[in-house]
Order: sequence, then structure tokens, then C-alpha cells
Amino acid sequence: MKIKTWLLVSYLIVMILPLVAAYVLFLWINAYHQEKNVEEYFEKWVELQKIIEVIDTPEMFQLGRSYEELNKLTGAHIEINLYLKEGFLLYTSNPIKTQIDTIASTDKLYKNLYEFEKDYYAYTYRSPVLQGKDIIGIYEVRLARNEWVKGVSDRTWLVIGIFVLFFVAILTIVAFLVNRKLNKPLRLLMKQMKAFAEKNEVSPIYEVNDEIGELAKSFDEMRLQIITAKQKLIEEQGEKEYMIASISHDLKTPLTSIRTYAEALVGKIPNEEKINEYSKVIVDKSNYMKHMLDDLLMYTLLQTPTYEMELVEVDGEEFFDMLISDYEPLCMEKGITLELLSTVEEFYRVNPKQMLRVMDNLMSNAIKHSDSKDHILLAAIHSNHLPLSIMPFVKPLLTKQEGMYLIVQNSGEGIEQTELEKVFKPLYQVDSARTKNRGSGTGLGLSITKQIIEKHGGTVEIASEKQVGTCVICWLPSINKGE
Repeated sequence: MKIKTWLLVSYLIVMILPLVAAYVLFLWINAYHQEKNVEEYFEKWVELQKIIEVIDTPEMFQLGRSYEELNKLTGAHIEINLYLKEGFLLYTSNPIKTQIDTIASTDKLYKNLYEFEKDYYAYTYRSPVLQGKDIIGIYEVRLARNEWVKGVSDRTWLVIGIFVLFFVAILTIVAFLVNRKLNKPLRLLMKQMKAFAEKNEVSPIYEVNDEIGELAKSFDEMRLQIITAKQKLIEEQGEKEYMIASISHDLKTPLTSIRTYAEALVGKIPNEEKINEYSKVIVDKSNYMKHMLDDLLMYTLLQTPTYEMELVEVDGEEFFDMLISDYEPLCMEKGITLELLSTVEEFYRVNPKQMLRVMDNLMSNAIKHSDSKDHILLAAIHSNHLPLSIMPFVKPLLTKQEGMYLIVQNSGEGIEQTELEKVFKPLYQVDSARTKNRGSGTGLGLSITKQIIEKHGGTVEIASEKQVGTCVICWLPSINKGE
């Protein structure tokens, strides 16, 4: 239950239950009073009749008469008053009334005669006494309700006590539930936050379907995101350190060669042929270092969050025809069969310079890992036109319906499946001993390729089978889909 709903229900319970309890107690005490009233009425009425038998006679109103029999009838709960018809008090068992009330108002005295009236403290009965047809006096009998008053008082205090206990019980239960629903989860969440801030183990989160549960879940998601971000930061820092160490090592080798051959040029050189040979080595090593530094600069630039790649609109047929051309001489030099295919017709938004870098990276990898008489497929095709020479294990990756594929497929040894997930990591090289023999690159080519294609809104995937070959598939959206 949501906390808002829970608090509203709790508030209604705290407000309504005491009222209900008070009403139930009222009904209970009222029913008790009704029952006692009937019982008491008949008791007092019987008692009244015994008194009336003594005082309802004309002789009681004779002046100078002794009232010993009346004194015997009266007591702590019985009061008898005798009035002459004019309102003069003739006799009373109440000593206070003798002093302050010796005459009564005839209007009040003659009102409600023959009625057995009841108030909170007593029953009152007044009746005239006749001598013939004349009224000679009026008697008044008051029967105190001492037991009833005491019972009401005791029961009232009992009801108040029960109500207070009931109210305290409700408050105790509500306080317990509030502590369980709000305080305990919040303390647990604060404890988890403190433990996380102090880098201690975090206890299991508070799982319940309310706002605190959602807050705890959000905290746990944030905690996992922070842990993931820290882990990623550590990995990136490790990659950077490894990259610096690797590049420093890779730069050291060509730099040593350049220095060695340069020193040889400064010394005595036997002939011009040696000069040309040494100069060629220096140029090659210098170009290798420049290529490595260019890749490092490009990789760093692509890693920058603020870097935005400038894209221009191009005609697909013209641009991709140009992009996949000019690789025949390199393949022929190594005895590799190159198959070219271009069926792109739509318009695309690309960065020509960076797409050329992608193409160079993919083709240099394919040529480097191909032997003489191997086959390379270089294709820029629409997603609906698949080349016949595509390897069977590649077809499941060509499932997108719009856009184009840039495919570089080479036959050869292939890559282990466990290695495929790592090839896009920076500085990772499959079979490093073998690639060094073939003239290893920087190890940044595929990582740069992936980032460039993703900046174009596309994807890069790789598929391979041992002893069959490897295929890299770049997908780009057409201009309509991209916008």
C-alpha cells in the first residue's frame, strides 16, 4: 500500500474508531440506564404508596399536630413536605427548607399534580388532600435517587476509563505501525546509504510496494550505477595505462631503427645502394610512427564526449563506388583475389574522410590476415541485395530492412569465438605473434572503426569461423531513416 493511502487510512481509523467506541459505550450505558430506570420506577412507586397511605388524610393538616409518624417515615433519601392550600409550609423533613422556604408559589405548587416526576436526583410527587369537596392542603414527597446517581457516576468513570484505554491502545498500535511502515525502513535506508558512503557492504534493500520501497529501489539502482561507473572508470584508466605502455613500447622499436640507420648514414656508407636501403627503412619506420600517432589522436578525439562528427549528404552510388575502389593493387601484390560489389542507390549522411579511414582499417586487416590465393569480398550493398559469395554464418547478421551494408569478408584461418568479443577493444590484437610477423598495426583500428560508424548512427558486427574466414559488417541508415 502506498504511504499516502496508508496515512489517510490510519488518520481515518484514529478519528473514526474513538467516535465509534464512544457511541458504543454511550449505547451500552444508555441501555443500562433504561433498564435501571424501569426497575427503579417501580421500586420508588411502591415506596411512595406506603407513604401516601400515612399522609393522605385531612388530620395531617391540623395545626398544632404532632408529626412523629412522619419523622419515622423520612430518612436520608425521603423528603416529605406538607403545605396548606394557600402555600404555607406546614411541615417538612428538610431542615434547610424550614429556614429559607416557609411559603411556596401556588402556581408552582399546584402544577403537575398527581404526576410522578423524575429528575436526575429524585422522584417528586404532589397531590392535594380533600375534606369533602374542599382542598385543605397539598403534600409533596421527594424520593432521592442516591443509588442511581452513584451507579451513573461509577459507570461514567468506568466508561471514561475504557475510552481512555481504548484511545491509548489505538495510539500505541498506530505508533507501532508508523514505526514499522516509516521509521524502520527510513532508518534502514539511511544505514544502507551510510554503509555505501563508507564503502562497506550494503545490506539487502527494503523491498515493498510503497514510496520508501521505490526510494530504496532508486538508491539501489543509483548505487549499482555508481559501482558500474567506478568499475568502468577503473577499466578505462587501466586501458589508458596499458595503451600508454604499449604505444611507448611500439614507438621505441621504430625509433631505435631510425636512430640506428641514421647513425649508419652519418658514418661511412659503402655505396649508394646502402644509402637508398637505409633511407627507405627510415621513411617506413617514420610512416609507421606517424600512422600510430594519427590513430592515437583519432581514438582520443572519438573518446571526447563533446566531439561532434561533421556529416554531409552524399549520393550513395557515387560515394561508395569511390570508397571501395583502389584496393586491387594491394591485393594483386599479395596474390589475393578481390571481389567488388556495389548496389547502393540512396542518399546518406557521412564524413568522407572518416569513412575512408574505416575502409582503410578494415581492408588493411583483411589483407594482413589473408594469404596468397585467399579471397576477399568488399561490398557496399543495399540491405535487400546480398552477394552470393557471402559466407553462411554471416547471413543471420544481415537482417536490417533499411539502409546499407559495408562488408569486408576474407577467407583464411578465422578467429576463435572467445576472441570475437575482444577485437573491438583498444590495442587488442588477435594472435599477436603472428600479426607482428605480418607487420602489426596499432591495435586501435577496429576500435576506431566502431566508434566512427556509431557516430554515423550505424552499427558494426563481426563474425568468424576457424579455417573458414572472417567478416566485418558495418550498417548505415539511409538519409530518410537517419533523419
